[in-house]
Parts: sequence; structure tokens; C-alpha cells
Amino acid sequence: MPGIGIPELIIVLVILLVIFGPKRLPGLGRSLGSGMREFKDSISGRSKDEDDDEDDVQPRAIEQRAASTTVTEPRTADDRITEPRA
Repeated sequence: MPGIGIPELIIVLVILLVIFGPKRLPGLGRSLGSGMREFKDSISGRSKDEDDDEDDVQPRAIEQRAASTTVTEPRTADDRITEPRA
């Protein structure tokens, strides 16, 4: 049984384009890629929690920095900055 070549791939892509249209193809590609990634992670034993632990380091530092910054409210109506209405 021969492998899939360029002409077969082009035919499949044209059929997908006719069925789903050009607007939905990027979303289908994204969902297919994320599904394949989840499948690969489930096979290898990695969980989403392990990935989230690595990503949480930076947002926590930003939250700490934001909590340490003090924000003062304007004392009078004249101190407030207003934007002109369009």
C-alpha cells in the first residue's frame, strides 16, 4: 500500500475547503492541533496541572507587584481626569 502523496493531500484539502469553507478551516486546524496535543500528553503521562504549575510563576509575581502598588483616589471633582465624549 503506497503512502499518501502530494496529489492526494491536495484533493483532501480541496474537499475540506468545499465542505467547511475558508472561514472555518483555521478553527478546525486549531481544534485538531489541540486535540492531538492533549492525546500526546495523555499518552506520555503529562497532565495539564503540571503545565499550569510552570506557567503560574509569572502571573503570581505580577499580582504581588500590583498588590504592593497603592492607588489614590482623587479628592475632589476637579482632580478627576475626564475624557471628552464623542
